[in-house]
Amino acid sequence: MTDAAETAKLRDALTEAALPHVPFDGWTIAALRHGAAEAGLDAAMAVHAFPGGGRDMVAHFSALSDRRMLEALERMDLPSMGVTARVRAAVRVRLEQAEPHREAIRRTLAFLAMPQNTLLGAKLLHRTVDAIWHAAGDTATDWNWYSKRGLLAGVLGATVLFWLNDTSEGHADTWDFLDRRLADVGRFGKATGKLKERLKGVPRPYRPYRR
Repeated sequence: MTDAAETAKLRDALTEAALPHVPFDGWTIAALRHGAAEAGLDAAMAVHAFPGGGRDMVAHFSALSDRRMLEALERMDLPSMGVTARVRAAVRVRLEQAEPHREAIRRTLAFLAMPQNTLLGAKLLHRTVDAIWHAAGDTATDWNWYSKRGLLAGVLGATVLFWLNDTSEGHADTWDFLDRRLADVGRFGKATGKLKERLKGVPRPYRPYRR
């Protein structure tokens, strides 16, 4: 196994070990040290694995969650589903896998809401929705590539916030909420598609050059 693979494996183990401490300590070196100690890992090695501290820890947690989601989706019969059903399955898998760590997710959102971390939050959200669309079989390369990811980012963000406060049995209310948001996106997509067709061949308005 290469050094990079060993480091990635160590980061996975440290992230999982730190997760139970995140609700109390946040994404901090303290949570990392506590997790490392319980997992029988060297504390100095643990800190060295995440030189960027909390930001590196959150970024790796997000990447690990993306990988686990994609692994679960590979075991599903996605080809038999429509695109919307595939996206729904991906979002549901992502949240179901996060269920044991709901409070850690809450602390993660608070961490990413800090002004110095908002760009990181946007990058991680984009990476997740891009992974979902790829898993769903999206091959768009035009403006649809951006619109699909922007719309799904809104759906995923809203659904996560709803899920965090959902006390319904089996999170049934969350899945209903997700279905409504995806239906809204579908209607919006059809409307914008029709508008695009109508605008084909329409000359753009003249805009004189201004210094």
